[in-house]
Amino acid sequence: MILYARPDDPAGHAIRLLLAEKSVGVKLEEINDESSSEQLLHLNPYGRLPTLAAHGVTLFDPRVIVEFINERYPHPPMMPSDPVLRARVRLLTQEVVGEWYELCGRIIRGQGRDKPRIRRELTEAILASEALFGDSPYLLSKHYGVADCVTIPVLWRLHHLGISLPREAKNLWKYMQLVFRRPTFVASLTGHERGMAAG
Repeated sequence: MILYARPDDPAGHAIRLLLAEKSVGVKLEEINDESSSEQLLHLNPYGRLPTLAAHGVTLFDPRVIVEFINERYPHPPMMPSDPVLRARVRLLTQEVVGEWYELCGRIIRGQGRDKPRIRRELTEAILASEALFGDSPYLLSKHYGVADCVTIPVLWRLHHLGISLPREAKNLWKYMQLVFRRPTFVASLTGHERGMAAG
């Protein structure tokens, strides 16, 4: 199993984090410019990242990859058994991947004059979800799961992105202190990602 991902991309980190929770190994191929990777373009003509090549299939949408991993490796279970909660996790995953990841990418690769506005957008999107982080120890559940794996990489990158959450966001701060200490989270970090917490 090979994962092609940008070194600064939260989507690639989420996939590695989920695999770490499942105790499944993956070879990481870091790619800075997808258009220059012949191997990636051979597997995925769209050149989208992250791309997972596994078990004779190539997947390149983070939401599809997460669903595939969770179904291919069902233990430990990472989705709620209740169908309503599962739907809520899927909706949250869609929001995080579709909005938060997109804003992260625009901050990292965007023009300087646009970055303050995009940072505000991402900060507002995260703070709008602040109440979700206080309902249970983990996101939408008493147990660590897919929603956490998808969300944590964005929260880990906030300092790197130039974003500071207000101290009033107590649910978020408490949640981050909890999840950043998990051994699987620490094990999922690349050298580049470890440096994101500096300062």
